[in-house]
Amino acid sequence: MTRRLSVALMAVGGLVLLSVALVMVPRSWWGVVASGWPVLVPVAGGLAVLVAGVLLWRRDGVKHEVSAAPMPPDRQVRPLRAWVIPAGVVLVGVVTWAAVGWLQGSVPVVGDQVERAKLRVESIRTGLTIGASVTAALALLLAFRRQQLAERTQQATEYDAGEKRVTELYVKAADQIGSDKAPVRLAGLYALERLAQDNPAHRQSIVEVICAYLRMPYTPPNDQSNPESVDQQPAGGFDPAAPTDATGSSGKPALDPREERQVRLAAQRILARHLRPTTPEGEPDPLYWKTKVTLDLTEAVLIDFDLTDCHLYNATFTNTHFTGTTWFGRATFSGLARFGKATFSGDARFGKATFSGNVWFNEATFSGEAWFVQAAFSGDPRFDMATFNGNARFDKATFSGNAWFGKATFNGLAGFVGAAFNGNAGFDKAMFSGDAGFAEATFSGLARFGKATFSGDARFGGAAFNGNAGFDKATFNGNARFGKATFNGNAEFGKATFSGLAEFGKATFNGDARFVGAAFNGDSWFGGATFSGTASFDGSTLAGTTYDGPKPGAE
Repeated sequence: MTRRLSVALMAVGGLVLLSVALVMVPRSWWGVVASGWPVLVPVAGGLAVLVAGVLLWRRDGVKHEVSAAPMPPDRQVRPLRAWVIPAGVVLVGVVTWAAVGWLQGSVPVVGDQVERAKLRVESIRTGLTIGASVTAALALLLAFRRQQLAERTQQATEYDAGEKRVTELYVKAADQIGSDKAPVRLAGLYALERLAQDNPAHRQSIVEVICAYLRMPYTPPNDQSNPESVDQQPAGGFDPAAPTDATGSSGKPALDPREERQVRLAAQRILARHLRPTTPEGEPDPLYWKTKVTLDLTEAVLIDFDLTDCHLYNATFTNTHFTGTTWFGRATFSGLARFGKATFSGDARFGKATFSGNVWFNEATFSGEAWFVQAAFSGDPRFDMATFNGNARFDKATFSGNAWFGKATFNGLAGFVGAAFNGNAGFDKAMFSGDAGFAEATFSGLARFGKATFSGDARFGGAAFNGNAGFDKATFNGNARFGKATFNGNAEFGKATFSGLAEFGKATFNGDARFVGAAFNGDSWFGGATFSGTASFDGSTLAGTTYDGPKPGAE
């Protein structure tokens, strides 16, 4: 028995009980009711309004985004069962018979025969009236069902018409995007934006169309910002300067790269405009698309891409070529964030960005400055084999999961000052061509720098290693500064090479300190260092001067 049929049967049963109750009410009570109608009518009206309000509230209780398009039918109306009508007829007969029988039995035996006959006739008439009332109630329920069917049919008709209209607009806008004229392509993009704004159910598909447009091969013009980036080959990706369909290599009319740049910038702005939950003033943005919109910009060429303050879900930028300055400041990445083999020709700004899931920058290339200051990584960020040609700034960044920088190349400054590594930190075989700044950084898990190469100064002053610190076979060509560092776990410097000053002054080694086979080619300073565990220097080479007192060069 369906829910709707159950409601109908309960309504019929309630009407029957109400009819019986009204018959059983003493006549003296009707006088009281009749005298108090000025009060009863407003009370009944108020109760009716209250019930209607509760029903409407329950109907609208499920939150949904307002849409200009007709909504699909909310639920299916099943055909009426064949036994419902006979059951209704039987119910009417039973109620009528029961009412007549009960009223006949209530006729008093006193009085003359004529009076009793009149009362019996009146009781039969009253019983038939009750039966007619039940019949009317059933007819009302059937009429209500017919009205529901008519409304649902109208709703389905409007929905089909709306879907047809949306499809026509969608196809027309898609055709405009394929035009060889830039104004027509712009019109198509803005038509798709309006269509997505009015139809939340189609937003993801429209976003996919815009992303697919941005994924089309494109050669940026030479007069754009950072023009030298055009001639660079993205790591692991295609050459943006190679002939493409957009430049007429397929025999089609060549697209003006300057006009195409404006079309692509408009597409990028459309995506950014609807991914920001707040306005610059901090107010909720009415243009924000609350649904989880997925971006797939694999192998796209993006120009001065700006998603500052945007919320992204499962964003994919694999093999993407970012020209100009890229802005992701204060952006929130939910789910996966894929930047594997991406190329950043200009500066990449990720300051204060939040990565809720895992993020992959494997084999990414940063030609300009990589700015991740105060970024928060909740998942496991991977920068394995990434190349930082400019400065890489991760100062005060928070790594809640495991942070992997294995075989990463830092050609500029590598700044991790005050960074917090709450999980394991892996810098195995990483190459630091410039200075590496890890001062005041906190390593809560395992810190691995095995076979890492520090060509500049390695600054770990004041760093806290709460887990084991592994610098086995690491090469320090510049100064290695570990002054005031705290090693709560074991400190492994086996076969490490120190070509410059090896500074461990006032360092605290609460675990074992192993420098087995280490080569100190320059001066070393351990003045004020504290060794709570075993300190092993077996097989180490001390070519320079070892200072146990004041810091070398201090007066």
